Amino acid sequence: MIGVDVGGTKILAGVVDREGRVLRRHMSESPVTAEPDVLAALEGQIAALLDDSVAAIGVGIPANLERGTGRVTRATNLPLTDLDVAGHVRDRFGLPVGIENDAGAATLAEWRLGAGRGTSNLVLLTLGTGVGGGVVVDGALYRGWAEVGHMVVVTGGPPCQGACHGRGHLEALASGSAADRAAQELWGAGADARLLVERARKGDDAALAVLREIAGYLGAAIGSLANLFDPEVVVVGGGFGDAAADLLLEPAQEAARAEALAPADERLRVVGAELGAEAGLVGAALVGFEALDGVR
Repeated sequence: MIGVDVGGTKILAGVVDREGRVLRRHMSESPVTAEPDVLAALEGQIAALLDDSVAAIGVGIPANLERGTGRVTRATNLPLTDLDVAGHVRDRFGLPVGIENDAGAATLAEWRLGAGRGTSNLVLLTLGTGVGGGVVVDGALYRGWAEVGHMVVVTGGPPCQGACHGRGHLEALASGSAADRAAQELWGAGADARLLVERARKGDDAALAVLREIAGYLGAAIGSLANLFDPEVVVVGGGFGDAAADLLLEPAQEAARAEALAPADERLRVVGAELGAEAGLVGAALVGFEALDGVR
């Protein structure tokens, strides 16, 4: 299977087997200029890996998908609107194609092969360029929008990013982009989330304060999700989530339990993702297997 994880900054593709082993990889930057450029980059990633062993293709994409058809209705951080991406790829390569929201694909991977193995109810949050998420309820991936990054955490808070016109959303407060902005406010242009995490680990008080604030926002959102879905575990991943896990997860769990109803106020678990940067890629491949097997 070829799985393609389309992100706001990069496109990662790979050949993946049914056990989730990534056999070959290919990566490029994500074009943010125009729709044809995104499609061309997607096609290029697939073409670079395609051979006779590939039976189908799965795509994870940061966009709202129309239920039933899988058509992209809108992407917040990419120039895609009202487009049948799966149909386009199917026509181009002549193979079965599955598509899922990128965070939903990562959720599928962590549930089946990673930190959520053996659970029936799970929430995943990916902290990257934005904040994505997915939900497993009663042993099935929720196939709706699940735009948890656009939960309102602070009424009238900072403006969201990309095509979103809201304010105070989790994405504006707890993403890698939010960490970048906080670092630049502290240390000027050129500072980023990586520097923020490095300085926090060295005991920098300002950096630690920023990450505690981010963890508080993250925990408030998790507490609300716990009250909605009563997950056995909440998994946090994504580039920024993985990089800052040792600084974010414990205070986020504490903040979440403060907001959660019993019994989650005592037993809610917030854990790091196990599949790392490959969760979206592996999940996209699993979506491809579903298309091949006629699951969807």
